[in-house]
Amino acid sequence: MKRLIPYLALASFLLVIACGGGESKKDEATSKQEKMAKIFGISVFELENGIGPIKEKMNLGQLDAIKVAAGKKLFESKCSQCHKFDEKYTGPALRNVTKRRTPEYIVNNILNPDEMANKHPEAKKLVALHATKMTFQNVTQEDAMNILEYFRSEEK
Repeated sequence: MKRLIPYLALASFLLVIACGGGESKKDEATSKQEKMAKIFGISVFELENGIGPIKEKMNLGQLDAIKVAAGKKLFESKCSQCHKFDEKYTGPALRNVTKRRTPEYIVNNILNPDEMANKHPEAKKLVALHATKMTFQNVTQEDAMNILEYFRSEEK
């Protein structure tokens, strides 16, 4: 019995270490986000969701065919000169953009492209990659939401 005590103690110690590791990784990721946000002078929410009028998570439901049609019409008149879905053009290809970016980021970028390009790290990367900034297309928040709805409808 006395021989088992060191082994049981070691097994208990290893179990405690194994179970406790996940929290520190989560804390480390949060801390990294906080540091990065501080470097860029933005909030952690803005780091993930862009800089603009959308300040909290949006609840998106089922696709709305009316909004999709309105978004498609807006996209064709205001966005398609620079964006295509399946190829890089003046701007990045937009197929599956809703899988790469949050809905809030997409809407904030549509509504506030200048500040995004100047302050947001991901938007800055896109400007560097495409050598051009997206311009504001004089759209309302409702217009931007309709464009987002169109993007959602085009996902594969």
